[in-house]
Amino acid sequence: MTTKTAMQQIEELITEMPLPVLKDVQRRLTDWASSGGKEDDPYVEQQLRYMKHVRHAQHAGK
Repeated sequence: MTTKTAMQQIEELITEMPLPVLKDVQRRLTDWASSGGKEDDPYVEQQLRYMKHVRHAQHAGK
């Protein structure tokens, strides 16, 4: 069984995100990567948690 990386999970959540959230996460990850960040850094996990919270809030509001 292969465990998905945080970046792979982020890619799967993209279609469920409102545009402002998507733009924010994209900007943050782009800035982070340009400063030397790696895909397995905890910062990517933090962005994934944020996106999961947004998804949960969207589903709770329905």
